[in-house]
Amino acid sequence: MTPTKISTLILIAAACGAAGYATAKIFDAIANRNLPLPWSLAAFMGILAVAIWLWARGTRARLQGRPGTKPIEPLQVARSAAIAMATSRTGACVAGFVVGVAVALLGGWDVPYVREQILSGGVAALMAVLAVLAGLSLERACRVPPDSTDTSASGRL
Repeated sequence: MTPTKISTLILIAAACGAAGYATAKIFDAIANRNLPLPWSLAAFMGILAVAIWLWARGTRARLQGRPGTKPIEPLQVARSAAIAMATSRTGACVAGFVVGVAVALLGGWDVPYVREQILSGGVAALMAVLAVLAGLSLERACRVPPDSTDTSASGRL
């Protein structure tokens, strides 16, 4: 597996942002109300970010063989790297979508309910960005240095 590129995450966020904007406009046209941005989304993304960051911290400690930790199986490192990649991409998708919806709602900023929805979306986007960073941290923790005897190893999982 190759490391996640920031440009890939930006592209995902931009595509999902366009989809979020279009979805919010279509939802408003069909249902004649705003697409809701619940606070629970921000809470979920925050919990995900903390959980993945703690996972990265534990994985890094186990790979470095710190006292009080048990060795980690190579398959578990590979699975952790896959979870890390999924988390960073999911966070980018959620951040982009929520920002797209929030931008679509900006026209109604003077309405208190819409303002709360935009603020909720902003917090959710921030938590999604933190989830992206946590995923990248876990991915980085899963990188294994190349073996000095094996010249064909790329040094990454």
